[in-house]
Amino acid sequence: MSAPTSGPTLFGLTGVSGYIAPRHLKAIKDTGNVLTAALDPFDSVGIMDSFFPDAEFFTQPEIFERYLYDARRQGQGVDYVGICSPNYLHDAHIRMALRAGADALCEKPIVLNPEDITALKEVEEETGRRVWTILQLRAHAALEKVKAELSPSSGDKYDVDLSYMTSRGTWYLRSWKGRTDESGGLATNIGVHFFDMLSWLFGDIEHVEVHQRSETVCAGYLELERARVRWFLSIDPSYLPEEQIAKGQRTYRSITIDGQEVEFSEGFTDLHTEVYRRTLAGQGFSLDDTYQAIATVAQIRKQPVVSAAPDTRHRFLRG
Repeated sequence: MSAPTSGPTLFGLTGVSGYIAPRHLKAIKDTGNVLTAALDPFDSVGIMDSFFPDAEFFTQPEIFERYLYDARRQGQGVDYVGICSPNYLHDAHIRMALRAGADALCEKPIVLNPEDITALKEVEEETGRRVWTILQLRAHAALEKVKAELSPSSGDKYDVDLSYMTSRGTWYLRSWKGRTDESGGLATNIGVHFFDMLSWLFGDIEHVEVHQRSETVCAGYLELERARVRWFLSIDPSYLPEEQIAKGQRTYRSITIDGQEVEFSEGFTDLHTEVYRRTLAGQGFSLDDTYQAIATVAQIRKQPVVSAAPDTRHRFLRG
């Protein structure tokens, strides 16, 4: 359901003290809209003053939900609830938004398991509202260009290497992000949008192998309709290439397609704003769009680790 066309669109936001929330606050403001209320159990949310100093703030979900219902009855209900809360709360907060008469715009991963998507589609039907998600790599100009240049009819499969290292301190494993039952594990928490990107570019995933899975490293092999992919994800800075270390950089992203590097290190700053614009125009990313990626990371989380064959082994895999 589209937002009203007259006046600014009204937003609620959950998880406003979190790492990703500033991108949502910026996106709401940059699209000319208004945050009316936010929720977080932690009250270190002074950043709200830089964007929406008049927004209401709640630390208890029951009171936030009551606010949404009361505002709706008074003709001032929010049109969307942005969801930046920890992964394991996404499902509950999406349901809260829909049943309060708003669409939900949820961070990745939208949920932890594919069956949860099926259940949410039933709530969409019950409420007449929609669930949208942030698949920001689909809005990246460099990757849109790659997709346009790929041949959809070639009989041969592309040979792809995906490497993503984003260094994290000891806090990561001591937070909810380090608990698989709450974050979904490394492949889900930091990798889900990359797996979405792969299926968006190369079609449905046909075969999944996991070659390493630990708290700090996850690696394996995928076969898609039009690609063979060796992938590697890590939050351990010891895996960073020497060139990145010499530059003092703590993040490394690399995708090669048939040996050609795809440069997409830049252009991340405003991707959330672009996804917000598309969603507000009714062209956002739906539950169906994200299903393949959620099914893939759930499979990576659950299936046995196997030894890598020479042609499926990622170059950063040790031992």
